[in-house]
Amino acid sequence: MPTTQTPARTGLIRSLARGFIGRCPHCGEGKLFGRFLKVRPHCEACGLELHHHRADDLPPYVVIFIVAHIVGYLILETESAYDVPLWVEMGVWPVFTLVLALGLLQPVKGAVVGLQYALGMHGFAALPQARPAPGPEETRLAPAGPGAPASRT
Repeated sequence: MPTTQTPARTGLIRSLARGFIGRCPHCGEGKLFGRFLKVRPHCEACGLELHHHRADDLPPYVVIFIVAHIVGYLILETESAYDVPLWVEMGVWPVFTLVLALGLLQPVKGAVVGLQYALGMHGFAALPQARPAPGPEETRLAPAGPGAPASRT
C-alpha cells in the first residue's frame, strides 16, 4: 500500500501566478472561480478549501492603482504628442478604463487568494491531505469469501 505524504505548500510567486490565471494556488489544476468573481468552495482537483478566503476590498484597490497609472500615462502622452479632439478622448478613455478594469479584476482577485494561501492566512494554514496513489483496479464485483467461486485470471 503506498504511503501518503502531506503535500508541501506552494511558494509565493507560484501561488500568485496560479491565482492570477484562475487556477488553484495549491495544485494549479482546479479552477479557482465558479463565476466571474465567485471563488469556488473547494478545489475539485486537490480538495483545498477556498471558502474561507478574505479578499474583500484589496483587489479593487489594486486594480484602480494599476489602471489609473496606465490610463493616466497614456492620456498624458497623447495630450503632449498629438492634437486629438476632446470628443474622441471623452469617448475613448472611459471605455478603455472600464475594459481594462474589468479585465484585471478577476486575475487580481485570484492573485490575492494565492497570496493568502501562500502566507497561510484566513484558514489556509491547513493543507489538503494527500490522496493515495491509485492502485491496481479490482476486477471482482463482490469480495471473495468462503463458498464464492474462484475467479479466473
